[in-house]
Amino acid sequence: MRKRTASWLAEVTGGRVVGGAVEDLGALEVGPDVVIDSRKTTAGALFVALQGEHVDGHDFVESARDGGAGAALTSRDMGTVLPQVMVEDSLTGLTDLATAVVADAHQENALIVLAITGSSGKTSTKDILAQLLEAAGPTVSPVGSFNNEIGVPLTACGVDRTTRYLVSEMGARGPGHITWLCDIVQPDVSLVLNVGSAHLGEFGSVEGIARAKGEIVEALQDSGWAVLNLDDPRVAAMAGRTSARHAWFTTTDAPAPSGELVVRALDARSDDLQRHSFTLVVDNPGVLEGVPEHSEHSISLSLLGSHQVANAVAAAAAALVAGVPLETIASTLSALEHRSRWRMELVERADGAAVLNDAYNANPDSMRAALATLARLGESRRRAHPGAHVIAVLGDMLELGPDAAHLHHQVGRAAAEAGADEVLALGDHARDLLAGVLEAGGSGRIATREEASSLVLRPGDVMLVKASRGLGLERVADAILSATGAEQNEAKEEQVNVSREPHA
Repeated sequence: MRKRTASWLAEVTGGRVVGGAVEDLGALEVGPDVVIDSRKTTAGALFVALQGEHVDGHDFVESARDGGAGAALTSRDMGTVLPQVMVEDSLTGLTDLATAVVADAHQENALIVLAITGSSGKTSTKDILAQLLEAAGPTVSPVGSFNNEIGVPLTACGVDRTTRYLVSEMGARGPGHITWLCDIVQPDVSLVLNVGSAHLGEFGSVEGIARAKGEIVEALQDSGWAVLNLDDPRVAAMAGRTSARHAWFTTTDAPAPSGELVVRALDARSDDLQRHSFTLVVDNPGVLEGVPEHSEHSISLSLLGSHQVANAVAAAAAALVAGVPLETIASTLSALEHRSRWRMELVERADGAAVLNDAYNANPDSMRAALATLARLGESRRRAHPGAHVIAVLGDMLELGPDAAHLHHQVGRAAAEAGADEVLALGDHARDLLAGVLEAGGSGRIATREEASSLVLRPGDVMLVKASRGLGLERVADAILSATGAEQNEAKEEQVNVSREPHA
C-alpha cells in the first residue's frame, strides 16, 4: 500500500490508535510495506500481529519495532512505545485493510484484478501470468503459494498507486471460501484451470470441489471475464454460472462456443529436458479490439513438463483479456523464468545425476503429471547414459478423505507404469503406494526420509521427489544434490544394488 496515516488505518479496520510516543498519533504515516513476520520488517512498515496455532505475533511487536516498523496492527494493547492500531481481531483487521487498499486502487488507477483457482497448477500458472502482466505494467503477485485467508489479503496490501495488475491465487478450504476471498479482492478476470481430486476430503466429492471452484466466476461483474478450460467439462460448465464474458483456453483443436474468444496451444513437442514448444493460436471473433481475428505464434517454453503447456495457454488467455498485447504475450512466454521453488525444479549434479524436485505439494493430478515428466526424462537420460536408473521418492498426498488409500494405490501403479526402476514410498500411505507399484509389476520399498536422503545416485540417474508439503521432502532433494564424491558412491554401491530388488 502507499503510506497511510494511522487514523486512516483505524478507520478502515474499525480500530483505534493507541500507544507510542508520537504527539499526533492519528497523523503518523505508516507503510508502505505490510508484514506478518517481524524479521521482514522494513522502515515504516505496518506489522500485523496474527494469533497462530503455535505462534502469537503479539510476542514479536517489540522485535518489529526494533526492525523499524512504523506501527503494529494488534488485537490487544501491548503497552509498547510502538504505535498500535488496535482491533478486535488482527486477521479481520488485515482483511479489512486489504479490501480498502484494493477498492481505492480500483478507483484511483483502474487496477485490474486477476484471480486464479484450480485443483492443480495454480502457483505455476500464477508465476507465468505475473510475468506476462509485468511486461505490460506494474504488477503485484503472490510469493509462493500465498492463496489462503492470510496470503490473499497480505498480497493485496502490496498494491499502490503505480500498480496496474494484481494477481490473486485462491485456494479453497470449503464451500464459500473463494466467495469470501473474492469479497476482499473483487476480480475483473477469473481463471479456472481444472477440477481434480485435491482436497477431496474437505469437499466430499469432485462435484463439491467444482461447486466451490466455480464461486470465482460467480464473483464477476457483467463487465468481467471468465477464462475457462475448454478441455475440462466441469470447468466448461461454469460458463452458465456467470453473466460475465467468456474466454476459453485449450490444448486441442476442439470447437469452442460460437462467437467467443479461444486461445489454443497446438502441435506441442518437447526436447530431451522436457521443455515444450507449441503454436499459440488465437481466434478472436471481434470480441477484443486490436486483436486479429486469427493469429499464430511459435512458443518455446523454458519450463519443465508437458503440463506447463496448459498452464502457459491459460495464462496467455487471461493476460489477453486483461489488455496485454498479443505480441508481448508471445515474446514473454518464450522468455519465462522459474520463480517458485520446489516445483518441477530439475537440477543436475556435477557428476551427471539429476533430481527433479517437485516437493512443494502433491495431489493425484499433479502426481500423474510429474510422473509423466519423469518417464520422458528417463527415456532421454537412458539414451545419453545407458544403464541410468529412474527413481521416484513419493510421499503422502494429504486431505484426500476416505478415498486416500485408493488414490495412493493408483499413484503407485502410475509410478511403475512410468518406468521407475525403484519407488521409495514414505508416509502414512506408504503401504498403499507400494501395493500399487508391486501390482503393476514395479519395484519399490517403504523408506524413511533419512533412508531416502542417503540413497546414492550414479551419473545419469534421475530422481523425482514429490509429496504434500507437510512431509518436507525438499530436504531429501537437498541431501541428494549435496551428496557428491566417488568414495561415497563406491562405499554404498553394494547397498544400492540390493535396495533395487523388489520388496513386498
